[in-house]
Formats: sequence, C-alpha cells, structure tokens
Amino acid sequence: MAMVHVSIPLPVLPGDWSCEKDFKVIGTLSSATQRNIEPVGPHFLAHARRRLQKRHHRTFSEDERIQAQENVKKVEDDDAGEISEPEDPLMLQRDPKDWKGQDHYAVLGLSTDRYRATEDQIKRAHRKKVLRHHPDKKAAAGNTEDDSFFKCIQKATEVLLDPIRRRQFDSVDEGANIEPPTKKQAQKNGFYKLWNPVFESEGRFSKEQPVPRLGDEKSAKEDVERFYNFWYNFDSWRTFEYQDEDVPDDNENRDQKRHVERKNNNARKKKKTEDTARLRSLVDECMAGDERIKKFRKEARADKDKKRLNKEAAEKKSKEDAEKAKVEAERLKKEKDEAEKAEKAEGKKFKDAAKNAAKKNKRVLRTSVKDANYLQASGDPSPAQIDGVLNDVDLIMAKIDNEELAALAAKLNGKTAAAEVKTVWMEEVKRLESAGKTREGDTKTISA
Repeated sequence: MAMVHVSIPLPVLPGDWSCEKDFKVIGTLSSATQRNIEPVGPHFLAHARRRLQKRHHRTFSEDERIQAQENVKKVEDDDAGEISEPEDPLMLQRDPKDWKGQDHYAVLGLSTDRYRATEDQIKRAHRKKVLRHHPDKKAAAGNTEDDSFFKCIQKATEVLLDPIRRRQFDSVDEGANIEPPTKKQAQKNGFYKLWNPVFESEGRFSKEQPVPRLGDEKSAKEDVERFYNFWYNFDSWRTFEYQDEDVPDDNENRDQKRHVERKNNNARKKKKTEDTARLRSLVDECMAGDERIKKFRKEARADKDKKRLNKEAAEKKSKEDAEKAKVEAERLKKEKDEAEKAEKAEGKKFKDAAKNAAKKNKRVLRTSVKDANYLQASGDPSPAQIDGVLNDVDLIMAKIDNEELAALAAKLNGKTAAAEVKTVWMEEVKRLESAGKTREGDTKTISA
C-alpha cells in the first residue's frame, strides 16, 4: 500500500509578536502516528474495474455508459415478469398538447387498475414506459427522435401522482365505468352477477364508504331496502373541473377571465345535475328488474289483503261487541247512578256531621280561652289582650285539620284555669312550629 505524505505549513506569526514576552508553554506535541488511507467511492470502484479488466482499458465515459446499459437491462429484467398491456398504435401518435383528452391510465398501461392503482404501481408503470420510450433509447436504436408519446407519459405521471389532480381526472374517467346490462343479458347471464360490478364502479364516487352491495337473491329485505335507500339518497363527491375551459392567466383581460370562470361553474352544475339524473335512472332500471323487489311487493300485497280481511272481521266483531257493551254499559250506568246517588246522600250526611262537629269544636276552642279569662292570670283582660288571643286562636284553627281540631278540643274540654288552658295552647303552638305550619312569633299573645 502506497504511503501518502501531507505537508501542512504553520500559519505566519503576526509582526508584533514577541517570543520572550508573550510565549507561554501550555502543552507538548504528541508523537506522529502512521495511518493507512484506503480509496473508496464510485470513482475508485470505476478506476479499479477498469484496471482489473486490463484487456478493455476503458475510459471513465465508456465505463459509465456500459454501467448505465447494464442497469437499464437489470431494471427491464426485474419488470419482465409483470404483465404489460398492449399499446394502441393510435395512442402512440397522440399529440402531447391535447393532454386533457388522453387516458392517463392507458398511457401508463394501467387500464385495468385505473382508480384502484396505488402510487407504487404508477411509479413502476412510469419507469417501464420511460425505459421503453425514452428519446435517447430510440435514437440509439436508430429510430426517429420523436418524443411526443414520451411527453404524454410524463404528463400522465404528473397528473396521477398529484392527489388533487388525480381525483379530478378520476371524476371524469369514463374508462372506469361499467355499462349496465340489458334485460336480455341480465336474464341470460345472471341479474345480480352483472349488476353488482356496475354499482361497485359507481360507488367510487360516494362520500360515504363502504358502499352497500347489491347482494343476491338470498339477501334479506332489510339489506335490499338499505341498498336502494342508499342509492336513491346518493351523496357524490364527483366534480367536473377537469373538463373546465382553461382560464387565461394574463391580468390584462380580467373580464374574459371572469366570463370563463362563470362559464365553467355553470357547466359543472349542469354536468352534476345530468349525472344525478343518470344515476337515478340507473337505479330505477335496476330496481325494475330486481325479482326481490317484486317478491317483497307481492308479499306486502298479500300481507295487506290479510290485514284488510282481519280488519273487516275485527270491525264486525267489534260492532257486535259494542252493541253488547252498550247494553251492559247502560245497565252498569243505571246501577252506578243509583249507587252514586246513595253515596252522595251519605256523603252529604257525613259532611254535614263533620261540619257541625268542626263548628262545635271551634266553639269549644274559643270558649276555652274565654272561660280562662283570655289567658289573663288575674284581673280583667284588656281589649288588646282579648283581640290578640282570639286572633291567635283563629290562626291556629286555620292551620289544623278537623281531626287535630277535635283532639285539641278534647284536651281543652273541662279546663277553665288560665294556666292549664295556656299550657295546652302552648303545646299546640310548639307542635305547629316543629311541623313547619307556623313560625315562631306568629302567635305573639298566646306565646307571651
């Protein structure tokens, strides 16, 4: 291994530097170390490759060209196992300026996958197409240097690798549509087998995913109704701006720019309306030929007829029962009226007795304070004392029911001493206060 010596000169000292004054020893230099430096990298590998193959003595440019050819062959060999779509000769002659009119998926050989193609598939398809149609490769093969289709490939890749622009193209990609079967085809080859792919294709435009499937003849009624309800209320994200007329970019013609924008907006709305009507017609056509719907309707009619007959029988029976019930009701009403009349008379008698008892008990309460000298221990009570006691008695009687009134009257019956009567009244006042019927201080005279 050759040894390399590297000379690194020390920097020049400043002119005003003084060794005796400024020099200060801070350490010592380490001893020299020998290291082997090995050449690496692509350029060295190319150099070694050329030197090892002495009989070729290739230059750098020759070696790079040969390596590029080998890499291309390796990539082509790697992709050889993939199925490639045949290329339409008319597609190879397309004008790249008319890029909006080209089928980007067909250009890249993805006609089968279309909107289902992944980003990785698009990149690999682009690589294959570029290796096949690159202008330099055609020129090396002696073919024309026309790069029109190569530009179509580049434009298709540019559109499909941009999520927004790809969504716009998918919105108007007629190549992904599946034509609905005719009645004859559906009867011959299977209604559900032919219609299922149609709705799977249309379902790519749904904002709500996953999309309900059409099912088969064994599907439950709930699933069938959910399917048709979904499609009759289909919420589509489909837009049509990909087909817009190009808006001029110059700032000098703003009126023309606004005119084109309004024209594009109106065209989108019209296409959206037409697409909604088309889809509704498609669902109507499918529903008209769906034997399950016919079966469900037949069952519904049979069920309706059964309900009607049951209803008529029930109405007849109800009418007969009503007549019987009417007679029975009249009898019961008569008995009830007589019972109520007797009860009312008895109740009136009871109420009158209770009313009379309450009046008697109230007289006992008022008489008790009167006989007790209006709770005055000695001497004649003042008019204010009399009014205060009577007001308190009225307040207490208003806060108690008839049973409590009778109980209080029984306690006061036979008592005339002012102290005894006052004690009974004070107990009643405390009971009412604890029950929350009166507040402290409401009966000032009796509580005094």
